Amino acid sequence: MILEKQKRDKKIQENLGLVHSCAHKLTGRGVDYDDLFQAGCVGLIKAVDGFDETRGFSFSTYAVPVILGEMKRIFRDDGTVSVSRSLKEKGRKINFEREAFIRKYDREPTVKELAQRLGFDEYETVQAITASMPVISLTAQDNETDTQLDIPVASPEDSVSTALALEQVMNDLDERDKDIIRLRYYSGLTQTVIAKRLGMTQVQVSRREKAILKQMRSKLL
Repeated sequence: MILEKQKRDKKIQENLGLVHSCAHKLTGRGVDYDDLFQAGCVGLIKAVDGFDETRGFSFSTYAVPVILGEMKRIFRDDGTVSVSRSLKEKGRKINFEREAFIRKYDREPTVKELAQRLGFDEYETVQAITASMPVISLTAQDNETDTQLDIPVASPEDSVSTALALEQVMNDLDERDKDIIRLRYYSGLTQTVIAKRLGMTQVQVSRREKAILKQMRSKLL
């Protein structure tokens, strides 16, 4: 029993960095960092106690959603999350730059393109875009029945959870597989271009891409 407790305590100590990482992602939304960290530690303990290593994925992939789940309880208890003035200002700059981009190139810019043009990082850009979106009423009226409707609205914390989980799964890939996913889905390159860059054939890239996605999907689920 003593040995098991020592192993458990060591596992918790070794993974406190995950709690700090999650807390940093959710700062600036109306909740103190210390409160987020405390809730995240509760999630980490639950993750350590519930992790099953026989399922074949890393501990961090399992733990991040559990940690974020505990942090989200604070937001649910406190109600709406406030948006900082600086984030709103960045949102306005992004909207202005987006409109200018569309006028010039006749297409929607990617998050990466907006971030590069404004000197922001991509996560900061996504946060600002979300903050500048109009509020959606959760009690919209149905014109035909004059009754309130429940409108499902995606939680920004859910998107953060997904992003962090995806990041952890990516970290488990070898370098060649990481390159394929980054070039294909982050840079938007075709399989033919990727094949030339990596010294592969298009068929090899296609087969490997399918295998990687299947592996990642299995770990995320």
